Amino acid sequence: MQQQRYTIRDFYFWKITVCLALASFFIFACMYAVQPLLPVFVKEFGVSVSESSLALSLTILGLIIGLVVLGFLSDRYGRTLFIKLSLAGSVFPFLLLPVTESFLIFLLLRLMQGFALAGLPAAALAYLNEEMDRKSIGVATALYISSNALGGMLGRVLTGYITDHYSWESAFYFLGILGLIILIMVFVILPKSRFFESSAVPFTKDIEGFLIHLKNPALLLIFGLGIVLQFSFTGIWTYLPFYLEKPPFGLSLQAISYTFFAYGLGVIGSPFAGWIVNFFGLRKVRIAGIIVLSLGVFMTLASTVWMIVLGLCVACLGFFTTHSLTAASVSDQVTHHKGSASSLYLVAYYVGVASGSSVLSPIWSFAGWRGIVWFTGILPIIYLSFVTIMSRKLERKQAR
Repeated sequence: MQQQRYTIRDFYFWKITVCLALASFFIFACMYAVQPLLPVFVKEFGVSVSESSLALSLTILGLIIGLVVLGFLSDRYGRTLFIKLSLAGSVFPFLLLPVTESFLIFLLLRLMQGFALAGLPAAALAYLNEEMDRKSIGVATALYISSNALGGMLGRVLTGYITDHYSWESAFYFLGILGLIILIMVFVILPKSRFFESSAVPFTKDIEGFLIHLKNPALLLIFGLGIVLQFSFTGIWTYLPFYLEKPPFGLSLQAISYTFFAYGLGVIGSPFAGWIVNFFGLRKVRIAGIIVLSLGVFMTLASTVWMIVLGLCVACLGFFTTHSLTAASVSDQVTHHKGSASSLYLVAYYVGVASGSSVLSPIWSFAGWRGIVWFTGILPIIYLSFVTIMSRKLERKQAR
């Protein structure tokens, strides 16, 4: 008898969905846990602001490498293997990071952790697509993606809160214990793949698929938008703790970490974008999202904390609205190798994270928060204008 894919009524559907949601929550909490702690590392290790920011950007660099490598390997050796290895590889560094006295070793451990983190996003969506019924997969995917935003938000808040009350080492031990519990649950509960078929396509063919996409001008514009959006968004959040800890605000790390609750609008922004696009079209909503993102960034120039927080909320709404639509538009631009096109967008997205957390350090040094805000607020508008002009040229070229 032929096996049926899991539907929302099946117990195994929920076993898979809950396991991946928990794993996703932990992976993204690990990824961004250091962001509110960057000022702490400056004092603790005696490093500069730009060096401190490497704690995030090198993690993302490891993630980018892992997405490419582990994505290929999961197509050949299975999905659940790399989901479990990803969790194990993410937990282990949290046991070593608190005892290291060298910031260089700290950064190397974060680089390795970033590579391990990639195993889940490289395999999870493919695993869901293989095991779930077409009518039920939307629920599982939505819960998985919502857990990404939730993990990123609470990872920042929890580490900030625990560090302010105890120490950054305690925060990392807490994440390590939490990850170990989730790892055991996933090992015990996550069902084996039933429909996975090992890819027999040579690596050279996969590389050819990547190269084909890099010759598509319309796709390159989308990849560039992914970089720019995340560059600006990450830049604001990376330097925000340095800004708010100084006069005239003088906020504690705990208070600063609470600002990351603005990420909660990311859970609203993505489905909201999917709904409103049915009325106004993808292009108009995406343009509006970019304008809202920039507006929110400029609102953080205010002199009051409540206005800055409101600006962060507006920026989050604009960013997640635009990001979800940009990611969705990738598949519309290609007719083959759609998986590799989505992977390339993901790589571009995280290039923006890595560069936004470190490349802006000279602007911070010379122009402070105002320099960061003006640069990150204007950049998306400039790139939007560039995309609009280039898209019209491409449309005219195709019409000939």
